[in-house]
Amino acid sequence: MYSRIHIMGASGAGTSTLGRALAEHLPHVHLDSDDYFWEHKYTQQTQITERLRAIGSDLDLQEPYILSGAVCGWGDGLRPRFDLVVFLWIPPEIRLERLRKREYERYGADSLPGGSMFQEVQTFMDWAALYDTAGPEVRSRVLHEEWMSRLQCPVLRLEEDLTVDARVEAVLGEYDAEALRR
Repeated sequence: MYSRIHIMGASGAGTSTLGRALAEHLPHVHLDSDDYFWEHKYTQQTQITERLRAIGSDLDLQEPYILSGAVCGWGDGLRPRFDLVVFLWIPPEIRLERLRKREYERYGADSLPGGSMFQEVQTFMDWAALYDTAGPEVRSRVLHEEWMSRLQCPVLRLEEDLTVDARVEAVLGEYDAEALRR
Protein backbone atom coordinates (compact mmCIF):
# COMPACT_ATOMS: atom_id res chain seq x y z
CA MET A 1 0.00 0.00 0.00
CA TYR A 2 1.17 3.51 -0.69
CA SER A 3 2.33 5.04 2.56
CA ARG A 4 4.57 7.79 1.14
CA ILE A 5 2.69 9.92 -1.38
CA HIS A 6 4.01 13.06 -3.04
CA ILE A 7 1.68 15.42 -4.93
CA MET A 8 3.33 17.89 -7.28
CA GLY A 9 2.44 20.35 -10.01
CA ALA A 10 2.47 24.03 -10.84
CA SER A 11 1.55 26.68 -8.33
CA GLY A 12 -2.24 26.87 -8.43
CA ALA A 13 -2.73 23.33 -9.76
CA GLY A 14 -4.24 22.20 -6.45
CA THR A 15 -1.50 20.12 -4.82
CA SER A 16 -2.16 21.38 -1.28
CA THR A 17 -5.92 21.13 -1.72
CA LEU A 18 -5.64 17.52 -2.90
CA GLY A 19 -3.20 16.68 -0.10
CA ARG A 20 -5.60 17.96 2.56
CA ALA A 21 -8.56 16.18 0.95
CA LEU A 22 -6.71 12.85 0.66
CA ALA A 23 -5.66 13.06 4.31
CA GLU A 24 -9.37 13.02 5.19
CA HIS A 25 -9.73 9.63 3.44
CA LEU A 26 -6.43 7.95 4.27
CA PRO A 27 -4.58 7.40 7.55
CA HIS A 28 -1.84 9.71 6.26
CA VAL A 29 -0.66 13.00 7.74
CA HIS A 30 -0.57 15.90 5.27
CA LEU A 31 2.65 17.91 5.00
CA ASP A 32 3.25 20.81 2.60
CA SER A 33 6.62 21.69 1.09
CA ASP A 34 5.89 25.43 1.48
CA ASP A 35 6.07 24.96 5.25
CA TYR A 36 9.70 23.87 4.83
CA PHE A 37 10.67 26.14 1.94
CA TRP A 38 9.68 29.42 3.60
CA GLU A 39 11.11 30.74 6.85
CA HIS A 40 8.66 33.64 6.56
CA LYS A 41 5.85 32.80 4.13
CA TYR A 42 6.56 34.11 0.65
CA THR A 43 9.25 36.57 1.76
CA GLN A 44 12.25 34.69 3.17
CA GLN A 45 13.38 31.20 2.19
CA THR A 46 14.68 28.72 4.74
CA GLN A 47 18.30 27.67 4.22
CA ILE A 48 18.41 24.47 2.14
CA THR A 49 20.27 22.46 4.80
CA GLU A 50 17.71 23.45 7.46
CA ARG A 51 14.84 22.76 5.04
CA LEU A 52 16.14 19.26 4.30
CA ARG A 53 16.83 18.52 7.96
CA ALA A 54 13.30 19.54 8.96
CA ILE A 55 11.48 17.77 6.15
CA GLY A 56 13.60 14.62 6.55
CA SER A 57 12.88 14.51 10.26
CA ASP A 58 9.14 14.95 9.70
CA LEU A 59 9.03 12.32 6.96
CA ASP A 60 10.84 9.89 9.28
CA LEU A 61 8.36 10.53 12.10
CA GLN A 62 5.09 10.93 10.20
CA GLU A 63 4.74 7.88 7.94
CA PRO A 64 2.27 7.32 6.38
CA TYR A 65 2.37 10.76 4.79
CA ILE A 66 1.24 12.89 1.91
CA LEU A 67 3.68 15.63 0.91
CA SER A 68 2.18 18.29 -1.35
CA GLY A 69 4.11 20.90 -3.33
CA ALA A 70 7.29 20.75 -5.33
CA VAL A 71 10.70 19.76 -3.96
CA CYS A 72 12.51 19.73 -7.31
CA GLY A 73 16.05 21.01 -7.11
CA TRP A 74 16.40 21.45 -3.37
CA GLY A 75 14.79 18.11 -2.51
CA ASP A 76 16.13 15.83 -5.24
CA GLY A 77 17.45 13.45 -2.58
CA LEU A 78 13.88 12.92 -1.36
CA ARG A 79 12.88 10.88 -4.45
CA PRO A 80 13.44 7.50 -2.71
CA ARG A 81 11.09 8.57 0.10
CA PHE A 82 8.02 8.32 -2.16
CA ASP A 83 6.19 5.20 -3.27
CA LEU A 84 3.60 7.11 -5.33
CA VAL A 85 3.86 10.51 -7.01
CA VAL A 86 0.74 12.30 -8.21
CA PHE A 87 1.35 14.92 -10.89
CA LEU A 88 -1.32 17.59 -11.36
CA TRP A 89 -1.66 19.77 -14.44
CA ILE A 90 -4.48 22.07 -15.47
CA PRO A 91 -4.68 24.51 -18.37
CA PRO A 92 -2.70 27.67 -17.60
CA GLU A 93 -5.63 30.06 -17.99
CA ILE A 94 -7.58 28.20 -15.27
CA ARG A 95 -4.55 27.89 -13.01
CA LEU A 96 -3.60 31.56 -13.31
CA GLU A 97 -7.18 32.67 -12.60
CA ARG A 98 -7.14 30.52 -9.45
CA LEU A 99 -3.91 32.20 -8.40
CA ARG A 100 -5.31 35.69 -9.02
CA LYS A 101 -8.30 34.87 -6.83
CA ARG A 102 -6.07 33.36 -4.15
CA GLU A 103 -3.82 36.40 -4.08
CA TYR A 104 -6.85 38.68 -3.80
CA GLU A 105 -8.21 36.55 -0.93
CA ARG A 106 -4.81 36.74 0.75
CA TYR A 107 -4.09 40.47 0.29
CA GLY A 108 -7.41 42.07 -0.72
CA ALA A 109 -7.21 45.48 -2.38
CA ASP A 110 -3.48 45.61 -1.57
CA SER A 111 -2.98 43.09 -4.43
CA LEU A 112 -4.55 45.43 -7.00
CA PRO A 113 -2.80 48.21 -8.97
CA GLY A 114 -1.79 50.92 -6.53
CA GLY A 115 -1.93 48.53 -3.57
CA SER A 116 1.00 47.92 -1.23
CA MET A 117 1.38 44.27 -2.41
CA PHE A 118 0.70 44.84 -6.10
CA GLN A 119 4.32 44.58 -7.25
CA GLU A 120 4.98 41.41 -5.23
CA VAL A 121 1.78 39.81 -6.51
CA GLN A 122 2.60 40.80 -10.09
CA THR A 123 6.12 39.34 -9.79
CA PHE A 124 4.66 36.11 -8.43
CA MET A 125 2.04 35.94 -11.21
CA ASP A 126 4.72 36.52 -13.87
CA TRP A 127 6.78 33.69 -12.38
CA ALA A 128 3.74 31.37 -12.18
CA ALA A 129 2.87 32.11 -15.82
CA LEU A 130 6.23 30.67 -16.91
CA TYR A 131 5.39 27.12 -15.78
CA ASP A 132 4.21 25.76 -19.14
CA THR A 133 6.79 27.53 -21.32
CA ALA A 134 10.05 27.86 -19.36
CA GLY A 135 12.97 25.49 -19.24
CA PRO A 136 14.41 23.68 -16.23
CA GLU A 137 16.00 26.85 -14.81
CA VAL A 138 12.73 27.67 -12.99
CA ARG A 139 9.87 25.65 -11.49
CA SER A 140 8.39 24.51 -14.78
CA ARG A 141 6.76 21.54 -16.41
CA VAL A 142 10.10 20.75 -18.07
CA LEU A 143 11.78 20.65 -14.63
CA HIS A 144 8.98 18.52 -13.18
CA GLU A 145 9.07 16.06 -16.10
CA GLU A 146 12.83 15.75 -15.75
CA TRP A 147 12.50 15.20 -11.99
CA MET A 148 9.79 12.56 -12.43
CA SER A 149 11.83 10.72 -15.07
CA ARG A 150 14.28 9.78 -12.30
CA LEU A 151 11.68 8.31 -9.96
CA GLN A 152 11.63 4.62 -9.09
CA CYS A 153 7.96 4.69 -8.08
CA PRO A 154 4.71 4.95 -10.07
CA VAL A 155 3.49 8.36 -11.23
CA LEU A 156 -0.24 9.02 -11.45
CA ARG A 157 -0.89 11.86 -13.89
CA LEU A 158 -4.06 13.89 -13.48
CA GLU A 159 -3.79 16.28 -16.39
CA GLU A 160 -7.16 17.94 -16.68
CA ASP A 161 -9.35 20.29 -14.68
CA LEU A 162 -10.97 17.80 -12.34
CA THR A 163 -12.90 18.51 -9.16
CA VAL A 164 -11.17 17.80 -5.88
CA ASP A 165 -13.52 14.85 -5.34
CA ALA A 166 -12.66 13.40 -8.77
CA ARG A 167 -8.96 13.74 -8.00
CA VAL A 168 -9.41 12.05 -4.63
CA GLU A 169 -11.30 9.20 -6.33
CA ALA A 170 -8.52 8.81 -8.91
CA VAL A 171 -5.83 8.57 -6.24
CA LEU A 172 -7.90 6.23 -4.09
CA GLY A 173 -8.51 4.12 -7.20
CA GLU A 174 -4.74 3.87 -7.73
CA TYR A 175 -4.34 3.11 -4.05
CA ASP A 176 -6.93 0.29 -4.29
CA ALA A 177 -5.38 -1.06 -7.51
CA GLU A 178 -2.02 -1.30 -5.75
CA ALA A 179 -3.64 -3.23 -2.89
CA LEU A 180 -5.11 -5.71 -5.39
CA ARG A 181 -1.71 -6.21 -7.06
CA ARG A 182 -0.19 -7.29 -3.75
